Formats: sequence, C-alpha cells, structure tokens
Amino acid sequence: MPELPEVETVRRTLTQLVVGKTIQEVEVRWTNIIKKPEQAEQFADALVGETIHDVVRRGKFLIFELDHYALVSHLRMEGKYRLHEKGEKEEPHTHVLFTFTDGTELRYRDVRKFGTMHLFAKGEEYDTLPLSQLGPEPFSEEFSLEYVKAKLKKTERMIKAVLLDQKIFVGLGNIYVDEALFRAKIHPERKASSLQEEEITVLHQEIVATLQEAVDQGGSTIRSYVNSQGQMGMFQQQLFVYGKKGEPCHTCGTAIEKMKVAGRGTHICPNCQPPSR
Repeated sequence: MPELPEVETVRRTLTQLVVGKTIQEVEVRWTNIIKKPEQAEQFADALVGETIHDVVRRGKFLIFELDHYALVSHLRMEGKYRLHEKGEKEEPHTHVLFTFTDGTELRYRDVRKFGTMHLFAKGEEYDTLPLSQLGPEPFSEEFSLEYVKAKLKKTERMIKAVLLDQKIFVGLGNIYVDEALFRAKIHPERKASSLQEEEITVLHQEIVATLQEAVDQGGSTIRSYVNSQGQMGMFQQQLFVYGKKGEPCHTCGTAIEKMKVAGRGTHICPNCQPPSR
C-alpha cells in the first residue's frame, strides 16, 4: 500500500498535471470504488463542469479540491492515476475516467479494486469518515515530541501496532515503520509504554527524518508503485531492513530477519534491535 511519501509524490505530480482543468465527463466502470454518494451516476453527474483548483494530501488520502466539492481518494494497494490524451490506448483495469474540456483524460487504474472515492460538499470532507479520525501529520506542529510521548506512554500495545494506527500516527505504513524502528534501534514487539524518554525522542526524530528522505526521493517503488507520470520512486535504494531478509545489516553485519508483528511482515536486525533493554 502506498504510504505517505508515495501519496505525497503522487499529489505533487497530479498538481502539475491537472490543476486548472475542468471536468467535461466522468465514466465509472467499477461502481464499488465510489463510496459516496451511493450511486455512481450521482458521483459522475456532480463532477461535470467542476474545475480542479488544488490536490492536497491528508495522511494516505488524496483530496481533489473542486468548485463545489472535495473528492477524497484512497489508492489502497494498487490504485494509480495517469493523464492521457482522450482516445489514447487504455491500459487494463481502468475503472474511472475523468475527461477534461481540453481533451485530456485522467484515468484511475486499480488491479486489486481496493481503492475508494468519496465526494463531499466542499468544506465537509474533514468532518466525517474517512478523514475525521486521522491523527496529526508527521510534518506538522501537532506531531510534537510531547504528543508522541503522551500517546506511547499510555498504551500497552506493541510499538509497531501503535505506529501503524492511523488515528495516532497518520501516513505511516509497514515500510516506514520498519525503517524508523530500525533507525531508532527499537524492537517492534516492545510495549510502547516501555520506551524510555530518550528512546521516544530518537524515534520521533527518525520517523520525521525517514519520511522526509523518502519524500525527497519520490517514495519507494516496492512491487508496482509509480507516480502519476509513470516514474519510479528511488528511496528503496536507501532502505535498511524492509525487504532485506537474509542480507547483512548495514550497521553490524548481522543477517536481517523477517517475522510477523501486529499481523504484518516485519523486518529487523536482531542485534541492533534487541527485544528489551
């Protein structure tokens, strides 16, 4: 699933490609993607004549800001947006097409069909699900060291499970949780409340640093991720543990291990990330 750096990269490329364009027609071929309104026909009709003024991000969600509406899009596992000329050959698994008045067409492809789209009256998108319960952005003032300490100290859950909870730490997913925990030298199965203040300080720093470096590199191309211009992210070349099972740790040379934590495949260095301290 694309995480914050990948979604931010998609947002930046979409901003270059579609801001200022006016929608002439919308075709929905897989109606289950449309979660609000209930009828895909209503979704399509409402968007006709709307101009895209901005594309913003909240956690792992993209928000297309229009004249009267906000279109909230979640890519999930395989969702992708690409801009084409109308009539250009289509790729398989194209499920939603936004045709613009200038003759271009924004196509949404989704092999797994897990992506979602919600259409809200402008200004109401943050008041209800899926955006209303999200935690603070990692690059925001709200994501302070004090905030992180308060959240971790009051829970007995494993630290990895807490970091994956979008109500607490928005935008983090499996890749960047593994990387931040490795960089902070914290075992993913440790209880969050067991972390010492200095460990939380380092973890807070490494979450922000890891995500910022990944954004700067255009995200990580794991499996099939590309941005909206078909370009790969490059941060996977800087990953320390994720996807590195059996390879030597960059720090100590110990073989990277893969285990299951909080129901997710998890990569660690057993030497650098001891179970307890």
